[in-house]
Amino acid sequence: MARPALSADAIVDLALRVVDEGGPAALTLSAVAGAAGVAPPSLYKHVRNLAELRALVSARVIDELAAQAGEAVLGRSADDAVRALMQAWRAYVRRCPNRYAALIQAPEPRTAEAGARLLTIMSATLRAYGMKDSAAIHAARSLRAAVHGFAVLEAEGAFGLPEDLEESYELLIHMVIAGLHTPPGR
Repeated sequence: MARPALSADAIVDLALRVVDEGGPAALTLSAVAGAAGVAPPSLYKHVRNLAELRALVSARVIDELAAQAGEAVLGRSADDAVRALMQAWRAYVRRCPNRYAALIQAPEPRTAEAGARLLTIMSATLRAYGMKDSAAIHAARSLRAAVHGFAVLEAEGAFGLPEDLEESYELLIHMVIAGLHTPPGR
């Protein structure tokens, strides 16, 4: 059976498979080359190094997250859109915990385009609250921190108490929405 042709996209596909199976620490050029059935130097025609591959993986993860969030908020506004966004984000992390854990959280040039798409979706979701410019950025940061924090803690099994996580997440959604209705200074 012939090996599939390598490209940057095909390498990212293989890298995501490695991450899905073994977690972020499993992502090495050797592991991806092994999954491709080639020697590691063959990858250098398409990616410069592991850092670039990690950035490309992050860009793909953000693209996937943005697509899921965008689909969830489509046709919704205000509280319904925020709820849908928060549920979609958490659902992505639950479905792809290793991919999300591999995400580079700091701004990175190769993830800028995907990050801008996600920020656009978040900003559009927040417009119903009259937020724009820096107020929208502050709200988007707070929303991201709330969803990210809960989802990562949940994915890592950090919630050890017996209370229902769905109830906890519903409370978080309620708190975020209530906060959006009464921003500081009002």
